[in-house]
Amino acid sequence: MAKALVFDRVDFSYETLATPLFQSLSFHLTSGWTGIVGANGIGKTTLLKLSAGLLSPDAGHLRRPEAAAYSSQRTENRPEGLLDFLESYDRDAAVLRDRLEIGEHYHRQWFNLSHGERKRTQIAEVLWRQPVLLAMDEPTNHLDLYATRLISSALQAYSGIGMLVSHDRELLDALCRQCLFLDSRGIHIRPGGVTKGKRILDAEAAAEDRKYRLKKQESRRLKKEINHRKSKAADADKKRSKKGLALKDHDARAKKDAARLTGKDGKAGVLQRQLSGRLRIAEKELSALRYQKETASGIWIKGEFSPKNAILTLVDGSLSLGPAGKLFYPDLSIAPADRIALTGQNGFGKSTFLKHIVRFLSVSGDRVMFLPQEIDAQTARNTQMDAHRLTGEELGRLMTIVSRLGSAPRRLLDSRQPSPGETRKLMLAMGMLREPHIIMMDEPTNHMDLLSIECLEAALAECPCCLLLVSHDVRFLNHLTNKKWMIEPHPSIGESYCLIET
Repeated sequence: MAKALVFDRVDFSYETLATPLFQSLSFHLTSGWTGIVGANGIGKTTLLKLSAGLLSPDAGHLRRPEAAAYSSQRTENRPEGLLDFLESYDRDAAVLRDRLEIGEHYHRQWFNLSHGERKRTQIAEVLWRQPVLLAMDEPTNHLDLYATRLISSALQAYSGIGMLVSHDRELLDALCRQCLFLDSRGIHIRPGGVTKGKRILDAEAAAEDRKYRLKKQESRRLKKEINHRKSKAADADKKRSKKGLALKDHDARAKKDAARLTGKDGKAGVLQRQLSGRLRIAEKELSALRYQKETASGIWIKGEFSPKNAILTLVDGSLSLGPAGKLFYPDLSIAPADRIALTGQNGFGKSTFLKHIVRFLSVSGDRVMFLPQEIDAQTARNTQMDAHRLTGEELGRLMTIVSRLGSAPRRLLDSRQPSPGETRKLMLAMGMLREPHIIMMDEPTNHMDLLSIECLEAALAECPCCLLLVSHDVRFLNHLTNKKWMIEPHPSIGESYCLIET
């Protein structure tokens, strides 16, 4: 049985793509975690699925362990082996259920679980199978800080060939002995986590950029010198030519003959030929350099303050959370300039509450930008269709936003099934066209690549409209919000929670 993953000149393409996603892809992985890093839509999930045997290459050779598993970033469906895992009496299953706090009722109540509870369960079930190769796709999506630590500890105990796609920089740094960076030029494997690997790549890119600019300067200087030498050679030819001299002007003709004998004036032509040779060498070296022009990034959200005194006025009440639980909330209001963080552990009802209050907003629907925690396939297709209906300036703005978030807009619009990260970018771009009065986002950094998260954070910081954000990314919330709503366990009612303003 193979104890390594080997890609040997692998090609792969989707029918909907005009160009192959991978061409002549080659690399070799052994035990330990390898981070897979790249922009949304670059092929990270496809690489995981090829590695786990869920997809087959179009060309080339791929050798993988037979016992390979893929853990999806989506949480809509129950893992196939969930019931066996929950009912198993073996020690490994019991340890994982205890370590990741998996309830015995999770199989029958799957669709009532929070996405964070589903994610923990999904990971516990795949670890229980003990695959030789494990391809993990965004394992900390939807997870609060406490659950992220549980998952990180469980993944550190895995000793096989691990492949990790994640937007969580801390997890990549903690787990990975190396990172495989994917970009339009191919792959680059560098030691360490994403911070160390990116630092090495940035230094290499800076050195390559300096080398490219020096070669470019040398090429320009040689071209300028060649033109100068051409001019001098032309003058020399003119001096040596007897054209126009009278046949009986023996003195002038003797001077021309002397110039030809010394060859002094002909040296310009020799130097020109030498410089031309040096220019050919310089341009060949220039074309061999792997210089990549930096792509523009960064977005701006053209939101504005609502003219209303309050965007939301909500009287105290409660919401049902599954069969027994409830979420109690006090009188609440949202002013046009408020920037609110909604926090709480997985399963405490944050997403349910966010969806509940949308119905009570005083602003019109076209002025509300709402980004849900999870986007199903039908919503993704509908968003694509809405984007295709745009024309002229609006379509141009949308494609610019998507491009500056690090994705190829035309490929995204034409894709049969865009990645979750690309779908979020498209929904974000569509929402930005509305010039919203309030932006409501449920775990906005889920599925997004690192560049996109930085762009989004910067744009939200500058946007003047109201913000209501649910996120487990503490740094993200601290930078963007100045008011907090916390959901905590109810002090006197079991399986229930209460929202507190701070």
